[in-house]
Amino acid sequence: VQLQASGGGLVQAGGSLRISCADSRRTFSNNGVGWFRQAAGKEREFVAAISWNGGNTLYADSVKGRFTMSRDRAKNLVYLQMNSLKPEDTAVYYCARNRGSGTATMRASYNAWGQGTLVTVSS
Repeated sequence: VQLQASGGGLVQAGGSLRISCADSRRTFSNNGVGWFRQAAGKEREFVAAISWNGGNTLYADSVKGRFTMSRDRAKNLVYLQMNSLKPEDTAVYYCARNRGSGTATMRASYNAWGQGTLVTVSS
């Protein structure tokens, strides 16, 4: 499994950004996928998750109502649309493949990780 996150960058507070995760080996089409983030000096934390067919999504309270996760199974891509960004959203964002087909918040539920993409929100 090789997951590749992309689309990060610098955005002003209140702005929007969409990051993507591609699975170059096409192995997560039947798995749930999650997004996690890690700010400097902090633990990696759960952000959002989506089930194998996109039917179920789960969000951290801190991003609920602002972030939307989706997937295109035909293209083997997963997206995280981030709106109303805040400086505290600044972090490296990682996508990860769930061991199963559903959603999960625990890091131990994921068995493959991408390299991360940096999102910086300026105030």
